[in-house]
Amino acid sequence: MIILGIDPGLAIVGWGVINYRGSHFEVLGYGSIQTPAGMPTEQRLCAIYDDLKEIIEKYRPEQMAVEELFFNTNQTTGIRVAEARGVILLAATRLGVPVFEYTPLQVKQAVVGYGRAEKKQVITMVTTLLGLKKPPKPDDTADALAIAVCHAHSGASRLAQYYNK
Repeated sequence: MIILGIDPGLAIVGWGVINYRGSHFEVLGYGSIQTPAGMPTEQRLCAIYDDLKEIIEKYRPEQMAVEELFFNTNQTTGIRVAEARGVILLAATRLGVPVFEYTPLQVKQAVVGYGRAEKKQVITMVTTLLGLKKPPKPDDTADALAIAVCHAHSGASRLAQYYNK
C-alpha cells in the first residue's frame, strides 16, 4: 500500500511517501512544501495545492494520512494552518485519494509506543523504522513520515471504518 503522510502547515507542509507491504517499509520520497511569509495567504494556499497535486500525481498514493490540528494559544496561526489543511484535503479528494486523520498522540503512540513522546524520539524512531541514513529535515518532513507509519500500523482498522461509512 502506498501511503502519503502529510504534516499540514502554511509555511511548511511536510510530506512523505512510503510503500508498506508485508510489514516492511520502503521510502519512496519525502520533503517539504515551503511558502514564504511575505507571500499573500491565497497565493501560499495555491502553491500548496499545486505542489501537493504534483506529488500525488508522481507517487500515486493509495491513501493519505493527515495529522489533525492541535490548537495552541495562537488562534491566528491555527486558522491559517486550518486553511492550508483544507487545501490539502481538497487536493486529495479531487485526485481520488482517501484521507485518514490522526492526532499527534496517536502518531506518537504508533511510532514510539508512548503518546507523550518528545519530537526527538519520534525523529529517531522514524529514521530507524524506515532505514534512513540520516534524520529527515525539516522536522515537518519527519512528522509526515511518522504519520504515514502510523497509518500503516493502524490502517487496516481505519480502512474498514472508511468503507463501512
